[in-house]
Amino acid sequence: MPDIKVLPVDLRNKIAAGEVVERPASVVKELIENAIDAKSTEINIEILYGGKRLIRVSDNGTGMGEEDARLCFERHATSKISSDADLFNIRTMGFRGEALPSIASVSRIRLITGLKGAEAGISVEIAGGVIKEIKASPFSGTSIEVKDLFFNTPARKKFLKTNSTELFHIIDTVTKEALSHYEIGFRLLTENQETMIFPKASGPRERLMQVYGDEFVNGLIEVHKEEGKGIMKLSAFVSDIGNFRNSKAHQFIFINRRPIKDASLSHAIYKAYERILPKDKHPVFFLFLELDPRKIDFNVHPAKREVRFEDKEAVYRFVNAGIRDAVKGDRAGHVKPFTESPPMPYTTANYQNTDETLPSQVSENLELPYKPSLPFVYLGDTFIAVSGRGGLSLIDHHAAHERILYEKFLKKINLDSHQMLFPRQVTLSHKEYMVILENKNLLNELGIEIDDFGHDAIIIHSLPDALAEADLRGILADAASAIIEGDRPDRTLKEEIAARIACHKSVRGKEILNQSEVSQLLSDLENTEHPDQCPHGRPTRIFFSMDDLKRMFKRK
Repeated sequence: MPDIKVLPVDLRNKIAAGEVVERPASVVKELIENAIDAKSTEINIEILYGGKRLIRVSDNGTGMGEEDARLCFERHATSKISSDADLFNIRTMGFRGEALPSIASVSRIRLITGLKGAEAGISVEIAGGVIKEIKASPFSGTSIEVKDLFFNTPARKKFLKTNSTELFHIIDTVTKEALSHYEIGFRLLTENQETMIFPKASGPRERLMQVYGDEFVNGLIEVHKEEGKGIMKLSAFVSDIGNFRNSKAHQFIFINRRPIKDASLSHAIYKAYERILPKDKHPVFFLFLELDPRKIDFNVHPAKREVRFEDKEAVYRFVNAGIRDAVKGDRAGHVKPFTESPPMPYTTANYQNTDETLPSQVSENLELPYKPSLPFVYLGDTFIAVSGRGGLSLIDHHAAHERILYEKFLKKINLDSHQMLFPRQVTLSHKEYMVILENKNLLNELGIEIDDFGHDAIIIHSLPDALAEADLRGILADAASAIIEGDRPDRTLKEEIAARIACHKSVRGKEILNQSEVSQLLSDLENTEHPDQCPHGRPTRIFFSMDDLKRMFKRK
């Protein structure tokens, strides 16, 4: 008897489903994209228990007749392609003919569909890939109901996360599809409650405002570029030079309206911010790229998350040039970025008072008796050189301020939170909104008191004085990102949030401190538990003893 055997159909379908259906969000994505291909203008998504119990996607698209309704559950049955040449000229969202049969093989599914203007539609019910019932049903458009996902593959089901985690992935999926198809209205209901409503928009900018709010979009530069009469066309919304983030949470790339991940294009965008982007910061970007479908291959990943370009270098240069020119134009209208120094302010007051010395080893956390009488000088616009009898200390005032604020937030010492006379309203993406509300007690421990204002908006009642002029939307977005990412091996969730908040409000490189401010900064730094490093591990200060300096100048 041979060792090699042909697998039974049901097992083949379950294996194929493993490639296409990773989690409930995968089902939502495939069903939404089918609705988009059906020329829908309104798409409704209903979710129960994070999609584990129910996913229903309904649309007002073209619908299907009885024969197509039966055929759509056959593997590799599709209306999108008919020859191998079509694989390299793909203009639809779906084309493999794998989604519906894969979903049907691991769930209980019901399709109700009908052609527009037809007298009757059809209902098809399938459980675990086996047709259970087909009957007439009045309907226009299409509704697909998926219940009990992975009911017949318990090994797959046990790897699903909590309902809230799976819902976050679904919200991400709906958000991406809504961003790239602004002309379609989207409505998401979870546990029978309206969660997201995006009416049809006039363009990507309006859709971005629907998702993230006006304040968020006003911090972005709009970019448009075209090459070769439509061979390559770029629309993008990217960070202006004062709007960077601590995480990559707001970075999206769409090619021919498909959400994809591509390290090369991400690099092209980062490269456009060269010498402007601070270390450990990230730009916000929404990149909408239209390419000739004959110049790109989407058929390289089962979930269509990756692509292959015919001329990767040309696309890279096109994107980089478009973003770079827009950033350059924005830069011209602002003050110089932190990497370019203004005239250096020198402070040489009280040089005669050198008896007020620094200790010989800053790195050993010895007491640093910084006094207003100590001489200091700015090196560029970020570093402060402080001299004393024992040697020379170089201070990164941004990193030093981060350390000070970080410990204040954690210990609530000298934090001085105050009730706001006029509470501040901040609009977030729906996922951020949910995460922040679920963890508002954690933020309260850091001196930020919030409440639900409804419709993805948070109302802020009190803040630490240190955050009075901070980017509150950025702070909440970064806090949400930290919560979603979870605990790090080296710090708790509270510590991670405190670190990100401290980074938002710490002294920026282009901000020059006066004599008393420098003295206060250095005094506060010395009173922290770990004055030598910022919360992200960068040094706050470096000390050179007289012996070190002599060795550098070969005098010893």
